[in-house]
Amino acid sequence: MAFLKKVGFFWGGIVVSLVIFAVVQFLLSNGTLDLFYENTLVYMAINIILAVSLHLIIGITGQFSIGHAGFLAVGAYASAIITMKLELPFPLALLVGGIVAALAGFVIGFPSLRLRGDYLAIATLGFGEIVRIAFLNVDYVGGASGMMVEHFTTWPWVFGCMLVTILVILNFTRSTHGRACISIREDETAADAMGINTTYYKVLAFMIGAFFAGVAGGLFAHNFYIIQPSNFGFLKSFDILIFVVLGGLGSLSGAVISAILLTVISAFLQDYPETRMIIYSLVLIIVMLYRPRGLMGTKEITSLFSRKKKSKGGAKDGQSETVA
Repeated sequence: MAFLKKVGFFWGGIVVSLVIFAVVQFLLSNGTLDLFYENTLVYMAINIILAVSLHLIIGITGQFSIGHAGFLAVGAYASAIITMKLELPFPLALLVGGIVAALAGFVIGFPSLRLRGDYLAIATLGFGEIVRIAFLNVDYVGGASGMMVEHFTTWPWVFGCMLVTILVILNFTRSTHGRACISIREDETAADAMGINTTYYKVLAFMIGAFFAGVAGGLFAHNFYIIQPSNFGFLKSFDILIFVVLGGLGSLSGAVISAILLTVISAFLQDYPETRMIIYSLVLIIVMLYRPRGLMGTKEITSLFSRKKKSKGGAKDGQSETVA
């Protein structure tokens, strides 16, 4: 029964997602949603991909990484080179961007993931800055002035990539590999003592998260026409980190909800540039004061529905016992 419930929630989530896609696509096609709303939706989906990919590294595996913008930059520039320099198809560019970012994740992950806590955070932050400075000094990709990129990112493309990212991370988390990553998060020493190859799983989670960050970079690059190294500074890494922490460490649903909420807030405060960051910061402070473990804590949306069903079932049982 528990398996059937999980399968039901799984396919139910896919059906709801496809319905949302169809409705939004219809509203975009007939002009009900203008370019502003389309850009907001695309940027929201990119943020969800980034939040979910970092959720695997921090929320599931427990590795405090603040260099996610580096993988975003690698994917953005790699995919832009594929389309603009080599004139190859956009889908191939997204795939190459993800693979190159995953390789970068392996290169930085294998030596640095032997570190823990603050030391790992400093190492990943340094990686992100190295990537940004490298692109800043490479004339082949435009250097400081940036690189012009054609617009290929559309709502169907970004929604499809977002859905695939969520499904892959969700199924990985529920697998034996995901449980191994969770055990590392809970107690790395105990996990190592039980025979779990902690370095392997930390690098694996780092590479998967980096891959999807690279795909998000490809979508990002082909949506804003121009990419510059300044787009991928350490503040961008902190923005992505906020999605995960605000949503709740260990909650994929929380990461998605947080990315949607903060993207909407940021988009609709564009008319108030002087006070936008103040209001944005106040929202974060208020949420963290009343929900210190994040919006969802470690729970998922499915657990809320199952709890409601159990409470209703318990009430009926109690009534039947009273009548008896």
